[in-house]
Formats: sequence, C-alpha cells, structure tokens
Amino acid sequence: MNDQHRDHVWLHYVKNIIAADVTSAVFLASYLRYSGITRDYAHALEIIDLQKYKVIRQYNKVCIALRERSNIPFVFVVGKN
Repeated sequence: MNDQHRDHVWLHYVKNIIAADVTSAVFLASYLRYSGITRDYAHALEIIDLQKYKVIRQYNKVCIALRERSNIPFVFVVGKN
C-alpha cells in the first residue's frame, strides 16, 4: 500500500459524507444527490426507444435503461403523466 493513501485525515461533512478532502466530498455529495434523484423519479418515468419500437414502463427496466441507454440517439425519457 502506498504511504500517500495511508496518512489521510477523514472528515465528516454534511449528510453523512466522510471524505479525505473537500474535492472528494463535493463529488460524493453530487453523486449521492444524482443517484437519489434517479431512483426517486424512475417510478414516474418511461423510456421510449424509437430504435427498437418499444416503450419501457417497468421500474427495474427503466432504471437499467437510464444507466445504459442515456447517450443512445432516439431513446427518450418522458414522464408518465
């Protein structure tokens, strides 16, 4: 193990984020917010895939599609209402 990773002081930030420096804490906070938003809103979303001519409405398949198909052209995330 490298000595540079051994002697860090871990700080406890807002919302139970524990990190060695401010940059890591900001990254972890933004990622935590992103994952929470994605999970909460996935129930109210559906995926329209025009390449495969299908609509994805099931929660677990919507979560997978948000991760894997977000950068593919002609795949749209829309609200159910």
